[in-house]
Amino acid sequence: MPGRTLATLTAAVLVTAMTTAYAADAPTVLITGANRGLGLEFARQYAARGWQVIATARRPAEATALAELAAAHPGVSIETLDVTDGAAIEALAMKLRGQAIDVLLHNAGITGARAGHGLGSFDYDLYRRVLETNAIGPMRLTEALLDNVAMSRQKKIVTISSSEGSITRVDAPRGYWYRSSKAAVNMLMRNLAFEVRKRGITVVLVNPGPVDTDMMKGVRMPLQPVPVAAATVIRIIDGVALEETGRFWDYQGGELPW
Repeated sequence: MPGRTLATLTAAVLVTAMTTAYAADAPTVLITGANRGLGLEFARQYAARGWQVIATARRPAEATALAELAAAHPGVSIETLDVTDGAAIEALAMKLRGQAIDVLLHNAGITGARAGHGLGSFDYDLYRRVLETNAIGPMRLTEALLDNVAMSRQKKIVTISSSEGSITRVDAPRGYWYRSSKAAVNMLMRNLAFEVRKRGITVVLVNPGPVDTDMMKGVRMPLQPVPVAAATVIRIIDGVALEETGRFWDYQGGELPW
């Protein structure tokens, strides 16, 4: 993997944003949770590159910025998808049958955080929703679209994970539901990497770091601008190869411990 500094990646996004040509045979990316935050920015930057973008959202009618992007870029299509809904996943897979997907980008996620949540007051129904969204949904969607990825040129499955899913790095109690859901999706995708390598499919997890999105509101730490963070992740995706399948990449360069 090439070295990845924030300065280099900031410059990269500016160059990428200037390439807006679109071709019918361009690579295709499918992005979950593309209505806001990182997902929306991934859609913007891939569209600016001239990729075909399949942008999914639970409620497209409310995704005004995404609709504007689709109106401005003929390669962007919007699909309704709740990753916790198995029937919706199967319906989308049927609709996309025969469509090659070069990059399947699992971006949708929730924190499961709420006031008063902690030991002695855990909400296990909430935990199920977090697991369904952050771990089970990506696995179910991957299974449904695996043939689409296999028929593409790039053959990449990418999951937006978090350093909070690194068991090695845990040194204080917090975010039980979120942390464990990210550790779960890490294990699922690590397993999957070995399962599908024989088909030439690369599977990686990426930690985008702290990003200035709605999910991080109220967090007291320096936050990356959304365009810079998205560009960082895309550059990582560009650089990974089959030999690096099953690894957990960090936005600052290198790998995170499991």
